[in-house]
Amino acid sequence: QMSTNDCQDPPEYWTIHGLWPDKAEECNRTWHFNVSEIKDLLSDMRRYWPDVLHSSLNRTHFWKHEWDKHGTCAATLEVLNSQKKYFGKALELYQHVDLNNCLLKAGIKPSSSYYQMTAIKEALTRFYGVTPKIQCLPPEEGEKAQTIGQIEFCFTKELQLRNCTALKGESALMQADLKLGTEELSVCSDTLPTYYPSQVQ
Repeated sequence: QMSTNDCQDPPEYWTIHGLWPDKAEECNRTWHFNVSEIKDLLSDMRRYWPDVLHSSLNRTHFWKHEWDKHGTCAATLEVLNSQKKYFGKALELYQHVDLNNCLLKAGIKPSSSYYQMTAIKEALTRFYGVTPKIQCLPPEEGEKAQTIGQIEFCFTKELQLRNCTALKGESALMQADLKLGTEELSVCSDTLPTYYPSQVQ
């Protein structure tokens, strides 16, 4: 989608997609996103939660979407019950998880050779004490490797890390959330070789 939109200088580090309550979407359609409520967070938001697909629209399009769809539901928790708290807490969790640093420390970095998915999972589980959900783009025709696209951490309502075990009937809900062009992310296969690119091609 980079060429059809105006993605400029995509970051070469992991950024935030969102903070999602599991069971609900679009809980309050009258509670509209207002960027002035998060003005104190904007420099961190632009850095760690960039909208790489809608850069010309003042880059707030992605945040509005995440607030409308997920933030209005997360707001049932007191710790997330305003736009400032919702976005601020997501930034805080991002810093706390520190995925970029953790992967580097585990020796997992972008490479032209392939990784075993089980080795990546084990390294993350060892580091965090919980198992995240790793999502991939499936191999394109004629290719044998999947490509890492997203790493999802799961939290309790107290915002403590927990294992991401898919509850029955839940997996389909989360998997279709991010479409890259015509490709969709889905939970990575443990058996396919895995590509971790330095940039999305």
